[in-house]
Amino acid sequence: MTPKTLSLLGMARRAGKITSGESQVEAYLKKEKGFLLLIAADSPGAVSKYRRWAEDSHIPVLIDGTKQELGTAIGLSPRALILVMDEGFAQAIIKSGTVS
Repeated sequence: MTPKTLSLLGMARRAGKITSGESQVEAYLKKEKGFLLLIAADSPGAVSKYRRWAEDSHIPVLIDGTKQELGTAIGLSPRALILVMDEGFAQAIIKSGTVS
């Protein structure tokens, strides 16, 4: 995961434009809300469960980094999932990383 991506995640959290953790992300995916789903590469269970769900909702998916990296980027404990709720931040993160 690039330093720019990690920085953008931190800015998005400070702006209140992300949600993280399985229960919160799941609630928003059920409503088909969000602009980008980030999944930690070291969380195969989350990849298998949430990747298809997001893609079915036409939400781009970025599988990169570790749970520790994602959590540190947003100033929280390790996180397997981060859902970006702002289109501008999502586009900036997509440009800085590889999205599937």
